[in-house]
Amino acid sequence: MASAARYKRILLKLSGEALMGDDAYGINNATLASIVSEIKAVTDIGVAIGIVVGGGNIFRGMAGAAGGMDRANADYMGMLATVMNAMALADALRQAGLDARVQSSFHIAQVVEPYVRGKALSYLSEGKVVIFGGGTGNPFFTTDTAAALRGAEIGADIVLKATKVDGVYTADPKKDPAATRFAKISFDEAIGRGLGVMDATAFALCRDQKLPINVFSIFKAGALKRVVMGEDEGTLVHV
Repeated sequence: MASAARYKRILLKLSGEALMGDDAYGINNATLASIVSEIKAVTDIGVAIGIVVGGGNIFRGMAGAAGGMDRANADYMGMLATVMNAMALADALRQAGLDARVQSSFHIAQVVEPYVRGKALSYLSEGKVVIFGGGTGNPFFTTDTAAALRGAEIGADIVLKATKVDGVYTADPKKDPAATRFAKISFDEAIGRGLGVMDATAFALCRDQKLPINVFSIFKAGALKRVVMGEDEGTLVHV
């Protein structure tokens, strides 16, 4: 029952790198299956879920620009990579018995639906998982910003940023063994400490919309469900 969950509607931000597993690039099938099982555990308790997925496992716009490519063109290529990831994730979700729909911020109607807010809201109310590909549809904006934007548009209770680290720490836990995890931290304190929870545009949008963020590890079994249930998992960034 959804009443058991603290959050009834969530926006999950998945990086493209999360889909690689231990591979150097692309999509690792075992990792994808694990992520799908985490998502299914949340939908099984009635939580509505929208997903924004990155494309860094296939192509990263900033890296392309750093290599001499025109930045806008590189970002468009990165946006196409996110659609490929969204299609792969939707296919895996369908194979697990979930009804998943992909909406793209730019029109490639032969492949996926265009993003239409009203239709996305209808899908979510019907229990479908909606995956938003194509970022914001504009160059120079990250998929973090797309997650904040879509989260606000669909009326999400929270944005969940899935990473390889189980929260926000006082320092890099890989470099500083004394680093400690924040269970909760305010937007203002995160800014003051320069913690870099999300990129500045995404962070500012969430703060202005009073949309909390939880940073957690998608690789910890059951972590996504624990976050949704309101347990002490990851780091909650709040107003």
